[in-house]
This record gives sequence, structure tokens and C-alpha cells, in this order.
Amino acid sequence: MSETALHFKGFSDLKKFTDENDVQFVGFEFTDSRGKLQNTDQHIRTLDKDMFENGVMIDGSSIAGWKTIDKSDMCLVPDWSKCFLDPFSAQPTLKVFCTIKEPETKEAYERCPRNIAKKAEDYLKTSGIGDTAYFGPEAEFFVFDDVKMKADMNEVSYKLDSVEGPYNSDRDYPEGNMGHRPGVKGGYFPEAPIDSGTDLRAEMMTVMDSVGLSVEKHHHEVAPSQHELGFSFSTLVESADNTQLYKYVVHNVAHAYGKSATFLPKPIYGDNGSGMHVHQSVWKGGKPLFAGDKYAGLSDEALYYIGGIIKHAKALNAFTNPSTNSYKRLVPGYEAPVLLAYSSRNRSAACRIPHGESPKAKRVETRFPDPTANPYLAFSALLMAGLDGIENKIHPGEANDQDLYALSGEELAKIPNVCGSLREALDNLASDHDFLLKGDVFTKDMIEGYIDLKMEEVERYETMPHPIEFLMYYSA
Repeated sequence: MSETALHFKGFSDLKKFTDENDVQFVGFEFTDSRGKLQNTDQHIRTLDKDMFENGVMIDGSSIAGWKTIDKSDMCLVPDWSKCFLDPFSAQPTLKVFCTIKEPETKEAYERCPRNIAKKAEDYLKTSGIGDTAYFGPEAEFFVFDDVKMKADMNEVSYKLDSVEGPYNSDRDYPEGNMGHRPGVKGGYFPEAPIDSGTDLRAEMMTVMDSVGLSVEKHHHEVAPSQHELGFSFSTLVESADNTQLYKYVVHNVAHAYGKSATFLPKPIYGDNGSGMHVHQSVWKGGKPLFAGDKYAGLSDEALYYIGGIIKHAKALNAFTNPSTNSYKRLVPGYEAPVLLAYSSRNRSAACRIPHGESPKAKRVETRFPDPTANPYLAFSALLMAGLDGIENKIHPGEANDQDLYALSGEELAKIPNVCGSLREALDNLASDHDFLLKGDVFTKDMIEGYIDLKMEEVERYETMPHPIEFLMYYSA
């Protein structure tokens, strides 16, 4: 946790802080099923001990996939150990992460993503396998200078523009064309002026630090206009919170610079997309469970954890790759790991074991997720799949240390793939979710509601004519 992180043990501590910092509003933050951060602000004069302890009421029927209007009342319960001063508010505003509670029963709402993540952590402890799961996400993003989109009944289009785009090599600019820009797949990682985003990324890192994230690094990514910032790993819920904060900062710093940041997995055709590689490890009694004397210095438990992820990968895709655009990235040839294999240091495998000298560094990196994932749901599902692997001793088979993209067709046919569409992922989740129900971490109601919500997106996508269809078939 960063030294700038805020947490309050009691109402008197909070009141003292808000008085000293002239805080005018308190923002109650929560995440919906799709993974979007939501917020409602209370004026400081309304804040009292009751609100500190019990939270505020909201209309749950306005949140997609949650409540019907006849049962809409829900309560936002603040977690005062996860707060930050909003760097983007004109009026001093303190924001606090929340979970959702049923006001009548006082029980945690089963479709609240943060509640699910908390239950996943609890299940790990009760399983006896371990007591702490650490997650380290690496979410990539693009930054554009101009974004236009339209989806009407008679017109469908989008247009993206970035000064770094190789498509602008002959464009006339008032100040002249700088000429220095990355080529296709040429952004990893040249110095300035080819990399034009150094100052923007540094500003993002500075703001991330100010809101409590423990920042580590920033760099350009493979595609022109693509970037990545790094923050420290932490426990499951904390890392999910931090991922939401990360995206919030990236979006808003870019906006303040007159630019547009997006975590869309595949915004640019013909170049790399954005992934969210997720590093995971399980510990027990302060000792790393994944360190051993097996392949790449792993333990049996680590291999079984990988086995669980590979076995349930297609169901996991519904949470780790939850957009129709996700499957534009999951194609061979662009570093996206579509083959369900594992390897030491091989980035073409779905599960990679990064090099680490210390036993404490032994971890599993799952490479197929992308940053449209709801981090609470994705991390929880990955943990539950891995624990299922350990509980049932699901061995992943032999490691594959070859460049998987260079294998012959016959060899490739022997390796299973991730899903090829969101519809396929949802179908797999519908048929393979018992591992998620253990400990009531996920519930059938939650899973069914999530599938219904995401199928709305699938059907909207599948029934909309696409420009490429006009190019291919208009004169048929």
C-alpha cells in the first residue's frame, strides 16, 4: 500500500480529516456487473456516524442486471479502509469504495462484484489450501487524439486518430509532421521522440501515487498509441480496487490532456490489442505455496492451479474476456495467447511462469484476460478455477516451451484454444460453473443474471450489419 493511501478507523478520524482538508463532498464508489465504476456524492454536512457505519441508499433498478423496480432499494456500505481524495474534482471530494447490502435482510448482495471478491478470499481460507491470494494485473490501453463513432439503423462507422499512428506519416499538421512515430508492432519500446507518451504516462503515474497506488513503472507498448503502467501486486480485493482506480486515473488524466484513453482490447485492425495479464500466487502461513521442485521451480499445488485454469478456461473467458471485442484480440499472430498451454517465460502460452530467483516470486501469469474484465469477477473466477485444480489434483500435462505460433497444423490441433466469441464463452459458463458455486462465492442467480446481461450485448453485436460485410457482399 502506498504511503498516500487513506483509511479511517472511526467517524472521529474521518471528521477530523474532512475538516482539516476542507472536504465538501464524499463520493460513494461501487462497481456494476459489467465492471464500470459508479458513484454518488453526499454533501459533507450530511455525513454523520450513522452514514459512516451504515452507508447510503441507492436505486438498484437503475443498475443494469441488478434489481427490478419493485425491489430497487439497496444500500452502499462504505469500506473506510479504501479511500482517496479525488484529484479530478473542482470541489475537495473524498471517495470511498463500497459494497452492496440488502437493506431488509442486511445481507451482502449476491450480484455485487466486490462482495463476490470478498467471498472468494473467505473461501480460500476455509478451504485449508491457503490464507492469502495475491494478484498482480497488467492492463494495457490505447490513447487517441480524436475518436468518432456512430451506430444508426442506416450508418455504422468509427474513426480513430493518433499523432503516433503510422497512417499519419504523410499528414499535414499546422506545426509540421514530426516524422518520428512507431511502425506497426514497433512501439516496444523506443525512446522519445518516437515514443510521444512519456510525459502523459508520467503524469498518470504521479496521480496514481497520489490516490494510494504503489506505482512501479511505465512504458510504451507494442502498438503505436498503446501504453502500460505498472503498480504493485496485492491481495485479491485490494488488487481489484486498484485496477478500478488505475482505469479511473488513466481515463481522466488523458481527458485532462485533451486525449482519449480506451481499454478496448482491439481498437486497431492489424496490430496488437490490449491484454490484462494477471499474475497470481497463493500463500499459507506467510509462505509461498507455489514454490517447489517441479517444472520451473513450481510446486505440485502450482501445477494443479494451472490445471484448473486450463480446464475451466472457456468458462473463465466469460469473465476474463467479457466483451465482443475481446475476441478480435484473441487471434493468433498478435501476442494474444489463444492456446491453452503453459510454459516458463514463453509469452505465447496462456499460462506463463515468469522468471524469479526467490521462492516468494513463484507465481502463475494468466495471459488471455483483457482490461474490459470486471476485475472483481475475473480475479475471483481465476482463483476459484485454480483452487478447483488443487482440490481435484488436475495436472496440466507437460509444459510446452516452443513458440506455439510456429507449430505445425497437426501439432496445433492437439492444443485446446480459448473461446472464439463471447457467445461461446457464455455457453461454456452456462455448462461449467459448479467450481464457482463453492462456498457460495458465485451463486446461480448471479451467473444467470450475468449471462442474460452479456447476451444482450452479443445479440446487439450479432444483429448489426458491419461495414466489412458491405465491402465483401454488397455486389453479391
